[in-house]
Amino acid sequence: MRPALLACLLSLFASHAIAAAPPSPADLAAIASDVKSAEIAFAKTMADRRFDRFADFVADDAVFNGDKPHIGKPAVLAAWQGFFGVTPAPFSWAPDAIAPAADGRYAISTGLARDASGKVISRFTSLWRKDADGRWRIVADQGVDVDCAK
Repeated sequence: MRPALLACLLSLFASHAIAAAPPSPADLAAIASDVKSAEIAFAKTMADRRFDRFADFVADDAVFNGDKPHIGKPAVLAAWQGFFGVTPAPFSWAPDAIAPAADGRYAISTGLARDASGKVISRFTSLWRKDADGRWRIVADQGVDVDCAK
């Protein structure tokens, strides 16, 4: 076997062995911190009225469930663009819990959404994925009515 090929295969096996090791509590805390930062930056796009930045956080294969499912990034963006066309922002949100998966590639965030006056209107839950470029993007989002949010 060629040395370069052998080195490549050994590297591949080593990376799988490392990936298969369970994460430490510190690893999970770091992932949760990264996803919390991503969620806060995502919410800031609404506050700042930056639809272009909002789009950066939506995965190509995202599904956002609202009044009906919006499947794929173009559908999600079409459904959300109107929220960015009014001032002030019609609502805001912030995470209050993050739960990362052991593989380090996925995490769930959840928190309360509030109307422009600060009144709680819903609870959101988002599934985040760390893509190959190292960025966290939302692949699924679901809101529930205020009655379920408390």
